[in-house]
Amino acid sequence: MGNNTAGTSVVDAVPASDSAAKRLTGDERRREILDAVRTVSSELGVSHLSVSAVTKRAGCTRSLFYHYFADMDAAVTAVMDEAIDGFISELERWNADRTVGDIEGALDTVAPLFKRLVASGHELPSTLTSSSGALYGGFLHNVVQRVAQYICDTTVVDFVAHHELRIDHVYETFYTLIMGLLMYIRTHPDVPDETVKEIIASTLHIEGYTAKYPERKPQNWRHLAKLPAIRRGAAGV
Repeated sequence: MGNNTAGTSVVDAVPASDSAAKRLTGDERRREILDAVRTVSSELGVSHLSVSAVTKRAGCTRSLFYHYFADMDAAVTAVMDEAIDGFISELERWNADRTVGDIEGALDTVAPLFKRLVASGHELPSTLTSSSGALYGGFLHNVVQRVAQYICDTTVVDFVAHHELRIDHVYETFYTLIMGLLMYIRTHPDVPDETVKEIIASTLHIEGYTAKYPERKPQNWRHLAKLPAIRRGAAGV
């Protein structure tokens, strides 16, 4: 907890919610608690997150908070998981909308998508990640892990049905690429879409399918009968 000002505690500074008078379902009540975690974190900072502050903001009792979450760490993890679900939902929409076989079109749309994902954060307060290196590191790992595996399970499968996959260690390559992109875009938000596109294409050795480097397109690619095994990392996740 931080220092109090003029005898007022941090919890006192949190506005109470009027939701106590509402009749809410279990899912709605859980949602309000998570919204309160976001709000308190945004307004007061992660160092002031407490069960008392969150329950006051959500308009619920401590016992109800503990009905849904073992502790504050579990609630913060749930907020982060929802943000990651938002990332995956965006990717699912991109994957559904892209034209199979149109590699350059996919690159043209995925580059600004990555920039938007980093900028939006999907309602994840920056205070939840900027105040703790360990917290942000864990969040980033979980984002990259799920995004890399989703792409391996969908987009890569479609690609291999029509083209030669010219990289080894597929999951590891995507994990490294995505981690690097997210970190770079976070510190260089004005990076041009074209630069992001070229980084992706060159890392995956698919720049030959773009208008800029037609001379690099494989001339005699061999069709692969089946997708090579894509590991989920050393931990098997």
